[in-house]
Amino acid sequence: MTACSQPTAHADMVTLDQARADHEAGKVVLIDIREPMEHATGVAKGATLLPMSQLRQRVGEIPTDSSKPVYLICNTQNRSASTLGALRQTGGFTHVRYVHGGMSEWAKRGWPMVKPQ
Repeated sequence: MTACSQPTAHADMVTLDQARADHEAGKVVLIDIREPMEHATGVAKGATLLPMSQLRQRVGEIPTDSSKPVYLICNTQNRSASTLGALRQTGGFTHVRYVHGGMSEWAKRGWPMVKPQ
C-alpha cells in the first residue's frame, strides 16, 4: 500500500455516527488532522488537533495503547484514509481507523462544534 492509497477494508473505517457516539462516550481518541485554517471553522469538542502537515514531526502524539482506539477525521475522509495507510506502513497503529464523512458532514448535520483553543 502506498501512502496515498486508501485502505479498502471496512475494518479501517468507522461511520460518522459511530465516531460521534464513541467520542462522546470517551471510548476513543478523536484526532482531527485538518489544517489550522480548517480547525478555525470549528472542531468536535475534545478532539485532538494534529494537522496532517505536522504529522511526521508529531507522530509520537498518536496514542499507541491499542486498548483505546484512535479515530482520524479530516474534512471528508480522503486525507484521513491516506494518513491511516501511511501510519500502517510505518508499522503498528492497528488500533487506528478513519472516519467516513468527516467534519464537512458533521457540520452539515448540525452537530456541536467549538472553536479550537
